[in-house]
Amino acid sequence: MIALLIAASSAMFVSLVGTRYLIPWLQARGVGQPIRLDGPRGHITKAGTPTMGGVAVVAAAVVGYVVSHLRAETVMTRSGIVLLAAVCAAGLVGLADDWIKVSRERNLGLNKRAKLIGLVAVGSGFAVASVWWVNLDSAIGFTRLDGNSLRVPAAVWILWAVIIVLGTSNAVNLTDGLDGLAAGAAAVAFAAFVVVGYWAFRHPISYDVKHPLDLAIVAAAMAGACAGFLWWNAPPARIFMGDTGSLAIGTAMAGLAMLLHVDLLLPVIGGLYVIETASVIIQVGSFRLFGRRLFRMAPMHHHLELGGWPETTVLIRLWVVNSLLVALALGLYYADFLSLDLVELPAGSL
Repeated sequence: MIALLIAASSAMFVSLVGTRYLIPWLQARGVGQPIRLDGPRGHITKAGTPTMGGVAVVAAAVVGYVVSHLRAETVMTRSGIVLLAAVCAAGLVGLADDWIKVSRERNLGLNKRAKLIGLVAVGSGFAVASVWWVNLDSAIGFTRLDGNSLRVPAAVWILWAVIIVLGTSNAVNLTDGLDGLAAGAAAVAFAAFVVVGYWAFRHPISYDVKHPLDLAIVAAAMAGACAGFLWWNAPPARIFMGDTGSLAIGTAMAGLAMLLHVDLLLPVIGGLYVIETASVIIQVGSFRLFGRRLFRMAPMHHHLELGGWPETTVLIRLWVVNSLLVALALGLYYADFLSLDLVELPAGSL
């Protein structure tokens, strides 16, 4: 428990202070976010706001993870190292995308093919390392390995992992359209993964998870990093995380879900991201099939803005939706635990 608190507090401090000094550094170099001209009119004033703030989030998470292991009681594990390596790699893909946007002064970064190749490489590297270095079970689970999980060949699981990394990273990227929306929602989602990881650590007989405590530490570091960044990203934002942050955050969520064997619970924990992505898919599908748009603008948060809701109202209400979905996910996780044969659990597990 102490390691979790150290990871979260250290990451929050580094993110809070680091972002404070990152903002003027980026401003001095003209690293400002281009704004899409067809977006809500209120967003035009945000043009030029420093971007690439995700650098502070990723760096803070790494520092929080390392600092939490300075105590003799905790050791770095292969699971934690592989996951953080994937997060950093995804952040680099996002950094390249952000840099192209800034250098070309347009709201388009890497082309779709280059971005896809980069994220596929990240997902593939994470998946292969998880199977052959971490020796992870190639299973797709809802809350745990036994009973409600599907064991698949390693090659199928690797493909599954790549799809999850691609889907989650892009979903967070789509959600990152309002000041503080992605960072605030991510902090709550990572807090849920802290609970899941620590619970699996305390009940090893029920949950066959490799290095659950270390995974909980990574989640705590990511939660703290997002919370610290939110201080500067809250409306009106003084800095944006950019693709550097959104792709790294999405990859971290995907990796935690798969390493903790709660793959199928991820759509509930990240339910807000699912809603935002679904709104884009529905919008595109409706226009291509029927020639009409169902939403004023996609993703969903822009639809609500154009409907007359102030940005802060949209933000807070979507945070509430996100928190309810995270609570539902933890409820499902705990309900499954209560359904276990308690005779097989060690004394004092409850």
